[in-house]
Amino acid sequence: MKKIGKHPIEVFCYDFENKTGSCHLAIKQQYCKYIKCTCVKPRKSEPHIKVGICSLGATVNKSKKIHPVIICPQRFKEDSMFETIREKYLSNWKNVKWIQEVNIGVGGNVDYVAVEVDEYDRVKDFLCVEIQAAGTTGTPYPWVKELIELGHYTDSTKPSYGINWANEFAKTMMQQAYKKGKIVESWHRKIVFVVQDLALDYLKATSDCSKLKSYKPNYPVDFCTFNLAWKDGKEWTLVYKQIYSTTIDGINRIIGGANVNEYPTMEEFIGNIIKKGISDGVLQSNPHTISLLENIQ
Repeated sequence: MKKIGKHPIEVFCYDFENKTGSCHLAIKQQYCKYIKCTCVKPRKSEPHIKVGICSLGATVNKSKKIHPVIICPQRFKEDSMFETIREKYLSNWKNVKWIQEVNIGVGGNVDYVAVEVDEYDRVKDFLCVEIQAAGTTGTPYPWVKELIELGHYTDSTKPSYGINWANEFAKTMMQQAYKKGKIVESWHRKIVFVVQDLALDYLKATSDCSKLKSYKPNYPVDFCTFNLAWKDGKEWTLVYKQIYSTTIDGINRIIGGANVNEYPTMEEFIGNIIKKGISDGVLQSNPHTISLLENIQ
């Protein structure tokens, strides 16, 4: 694996150290090769300027190791991702087409639906596919601005950023898995969430994933995971990692947070109240509160 730091790793689809003409042209034109058009992620304050960050260096689950984390869903749209879905789920289909943003009623839209059609384009079978990338807290854009202006990053002070793991995966993705999963389960079908392997690592460390199993064809919700790997010393690419399956009850458990065995006791929570109250100056630090804390601990 290439050594990386806490900064944007892929900018307009190229590694930040790439100096080729193709890379310079993509940056100049704000072009995304995965969707074959201009990047669709604008700066909020300057919509005409595209952010262009596909992945950036960050940590997961309090580890010190820095990983390339995908923060743009378009980044998953490599040919290898579609080929993996076809190999793992659609190997018996003869004529496959992909349709984007299909309405699923009260569940909103499905990112992609793979369909098997006959010679008259009549739908014979289908598979729902959702893509979920990570999101950031703070802004990594100053790095991109520096790269565009200077051609490299400097050691100058820049605003910090982080990955909002909980919001994107424990909240947003799981709500989608619950709503859309219930619908496809009523049809006796399956919905597949395409995510980075790091997202599942986060969920397994922070939530009750006791009903998350290796691939089960009869379960309604799958998480098809990919690793972002450094290939041939030239570029980053998606590599299929593993498929996890679960039930709607399994989704409920993940949404609910940690396993019940990891819940704090009420006494431990009261101890936290006292410590925070003393820290905030709301409660007094006196022999009575100290004694209560000692008894709890």
